[in-house]
Amino acid sequence: MSRFRHIIPNLVRDGTFVLLFHNLCYTHIKMQTDSLPEARFSWPAWAEFLRRRGLESLAAWALEAAGPLTVLGAQALYLGGPLLRPVLSNGQLDALAGLLEDHREALAFAAFLREEMPS
Repeated sequence: MSRFRHIIPNLVRDGTFVLLFHNLCYTHIKMQTDSLPEARFSWPAWAEFLRRRGLESLAAWALEAAGPLTVLGAQALYLGGPLLRPVLSNGQLDALAGLLEDHREALAFAAFLREEMPS
């Protein structure tokens, strides 16, 4: 244990830890922004699915009202992924979970649903 006490300050002092953390964050952000067009490609199909069942206003309301709790929904999708594979493809499941993980994307999809709703 005492060995690690000396390693961690050295990593922070020489910038290795900071550089490693920066690269991890950059990779995560880069992966999220690269997949946005792919995820939005599914939006019309999802909107049509919800519209046929009369759930578009409920889904838009839930996305707006849930706020940061949508991250828990994304985690539930990842956890229940094996059970959902017969219904959703890997890409659809990842796109939906990604939408729920990003609050701005969830709000954008809610706005997309409201635009799709007939007046």
